[in-house]
Amino acid sequence: MPFTRISLLRGKSPDYLQRLSDNFHRAMVETFEVPPTDRFQEIHQLEPGELIFDRTYFGGPRSDDYVFFQITIGKPRSIEVKKAFYRRLVALLADESGVRPEDVMVNIVTTTREDWSFASGIAQMIEQA
Repeated sequence: MPFTRISLLRGKSPDYLQRLSDNFHRAMVETFEVPPTDRFQEIHQLEPGELIFDRTYFGGPRSDDYVFFQITIGKPRSIEVKKAFYRRLVALLADESGVRPEDVMVNIVTTTREDWSFASGIAQMIEQA
């Protein structure tokens, strides 16, 4: 069950944000072994000065359309799966949302099964029903 924080500068339309969310999820389903109904995202639109990023570090040049995806996962994925996901994500975002590949940054954080509670104060992934 990935949980994703999507951070970008304020000012994008609701339609743009929906396309960003939809295409991110599509890439997760197509390449990252995520079921279609497993969708948990949080979108942060920040003011200039609240999202600070180097415009050239390991890529770029990055523009004000920079988008940062931080994905927290429980099930580890292989290097091949992650690389396929990165490629598919930037392709979908470029085609469907007009986001330049240079403006997409992804960070994946892996947790353990006991690090999750989905509801009711229960660690569903480790406790028996």
